[in-house]
Amino acid sequence: MADIRSYMKEKEKREKREKKQIDYKEKIARHKLAAVYRVLLILLLLAAFAVFVVIQYKRRTYTDYDIVATSPREVISDTTDVKLGSSVLTYSKDGAHCTDAKGNVVWNQTFEIQDVILARNGETVAIGEYNGRSIYLADSEKLLGQITTTMPIRELAVSETGNVTAVLADTDVTWINTYDSSGEMTREGRSHMDDAGYPMAISVSPNGELLLVAYVYVDAGILKTKLGFYNFGLVGSNYSDGLVSTYSYTDMVIPCVGFLDNDTAFAVGDNRLTIFSGAHVPEEEEGHLYDREIRSVFSGGNYIGLVFLSNNNENRYQLKVYDTESGKVSDFYFDIDYTDIFFGRDNFVIYNEKECQIMTMDGIEKFYGPFSKTVRLMAPVGNGYKYLLITDDSIDTIRLK
Repeated sequence: MADIRSYMKEKEKREKREKKQIDYKEKIARHKLAAVYRVLLILLLLAAFAVFVVIQYKRRTYTDYDIVATSPREVISDTTDVKLGSSVLTYSKDGAHCTDAKGNVVWNQTFEIQDVILARNGETVAIGEYNGRSIYLADSEKLLGQITTTMPIRELAVSETGNVTAVLADTDVTWINTYDSSGEMTREGRSHMDDAGYPMAISVSPNGELLLVAYVYVDAGILKTKLGFYNFGLVGSNYSDGLVSTYSYTDMVIPCVGFLDNDTAFAVGDNRLTIFSGAHVPEEEEGHLYDREIRSVFSGGNYIGLVFLSNNNENRYQLKVYDTESGKVSDFYFDIDYTDIFFGRDNFVIYNEKECQIMTMDGIEKFYGPFSKTVRLMAPVGNGYKYLLITDDSIDTIRLK
């Protein structure tokens, strides 16, 4: 009898211990689950806060700006300013100089040019004279060299790497020659009007590997344009003259071609925008038709913008923006006369000497207002709403507020 009682007590103790162990494990499990729930809740709150901040940032509008830095500058009359990286290139018939954001002259080049031809690619620039024979090559940091041609210059294109392609006029042949920064000719090509046609527009990819030429010619009384892509790299060595792909268009003139990057090129005709993709052998990816006269073409980042006269009575201009990354085409209307339009990461800026309008790609007007000074050039600083304003007497860095 005593053994039974002892057994029952021992069994009861054992069951209590097991129950405690089970309760302890359940508490640990509940504690871990509660910790997971707390972490998930915190993550959801952080995500919601981030979405809220992004939405507020996108919806936020600005009414004025502060000048956060300023540097004096001196300019003479009849000069033109263009952006060169984070610096400013100022040129005229008498020479050119590059100034950094603090107003320091980085380099200066004198020359006498009656009709300036200027080609830019990133921070590299080539300056020549229409019907002249000299080309000055530089970037935002230094002068790179001078190129002398044997025939009159008609058109220029430059790569970020410092290679210059020039269209040169001969008696009955047009030459398309490429030079390196030392002035040595690295490629020679020629075009007969009866064969390939006349090169109306040229552009070089940033890395200098691809050259895009738009030839105009007449075939059986019909005006046509041929686009030719030349590859100066290893791939091009497998093709005759490096011509890796061609495309022909009937009843269309293409006066504007360009590269957005090493993989994406575009051609703007009088009734069609064509986008090409490919770093070595470009292929036609998209075609967009229109039936109105283009006033201006702007490009930058993933965007190509075409300005038309507006088709409504409320605004004077219509801007069609083509996003090459998403394939999206957006329409925007505006009413201010524009000196320039440039694209940011998710917005674009329209400005003239007196006023500025900034719109997002979602159609939200972020800023509209006058400048406190007469502005010659406006350029972005970084990815935020910070800009460089170039005036007659200063270089101002502003932040919208």
